[in-house]
Amino acid sequence: MSDQQRKISELLEEVLKNDATDLHLCVGRPPILRIDGKLVPIEGSSPLSPDAVKEISLSLLNQDQQDKFWAQKDIDFAFSHNEKARFRANIFLQMGKIASAFRFIPSKIRTIEELNLPPILHQFARANQGFFLVVGPSGHGKSTALAAIIDEINHTRGDHIITIEDPVEYIFQQDKCIIDQREVGIDVLDFHRGLRSMFREDADVVMIGEMRDAETISTAITAAETGHLIFSTLHTNTASQTIDRIIDSFAPHQQAQIRSQLSATLLGILSRRLIPCLKGGMVNAIELLIANHAIRNLIREGKIHQIDMIIDTSLEEGMISLNRSLADLVSRGMISYDNAELYSASPAELRLLLGR
Repeated sequence: MSDQQRKISELLEEVLKNDATDLHLCVGRPPILRIDGKLVPIEGSSPLSPDAVKEISLSLLNQDQQDKFWAQKDIDFAFSHNEKARFRANIFLQMGKIASAFRFIPSKIRTIEELNLPPILHQFARANQGFFLVVGPSGHGKSTALAAIIDEINHTRGDHIITIEDPVEYIFQQDKCIIDQREVGIDVLDFHRGLRSMFREDADVVMIGEMRDAETISTAITAAETGHLIFSTLHTNTASQTIDRIIDSFAPHQQAQIRSQLSATLLGILSRRLIPCLKGGMVNAIELLIANHAIRNLIREGKIHQIDMIIDTSLEEGMISLNRSLADLVSRGMISYDNAELYSASPAELRLLLGR
């Protein structure tokens, strides 16, 4: 092991020891961890020189990856560390110097209960076909929530699961299911090609790491129409915003068809936030849309602006509005009101719910 590889190994051990979610290496600063949402320098570390960041970061890349990095100016990849964990990494250039960011991916896939997600999510792991999305800002546990649902299918059904990811994050241990994990750039050229080829691979369940373009979205919805169970993520904040984003990805003359297809195939949308807990650590605030008859009609008719009202008034069906989730966390003394207001899409409504 080279000095650089030994150094990065020591830094990754600091991530595990401190229960951090991220590690940042940048010139002129000591190595920095993200712990409970806050950036904290590693105690006793010295600022990193440009050569130190460059050598440590590039020690993780083979020659092909280094060539790709210098050609593209950044690179995404994932790797395992001492069989304890995986890390998703991004190495990039800033002001002509190398910097890097590492996201911790636990080796153990946590269950819906362990993530403190609503039990009604189990119903989506039992579905035979349709389209389910997990959305939210970057770094708020979309992949983790999706992995929990996929792994439940793995332990309870005898299906063929294909994942298409960039890069592969959680590694599933096959149980009752056959699981094939395909990494974009290594196992398949792009998301769309991987999704299109799954029609010839006898797949039952497909997880798409991210839907990045209209072509991928269209193929995913068609796959859900033709008897497949499709899971994916989007970088959107709310269920209604997600539906708008999907429809707006298409040209105006295609939108009526997409609304019709989406209304027929959508199962639900989970929006997740991780908020600093007053008792330490992070806590879930969520919004959950379940595609009932009313939701499907609104999507078909293009009345997306009315979806929030349906979510808010359908608590008995298992739907959860983000403001109700935030208000509940404030009432239970789990998060501060200031943080609740910060994450709320409608602070005025939140104040009403909390009687402020």
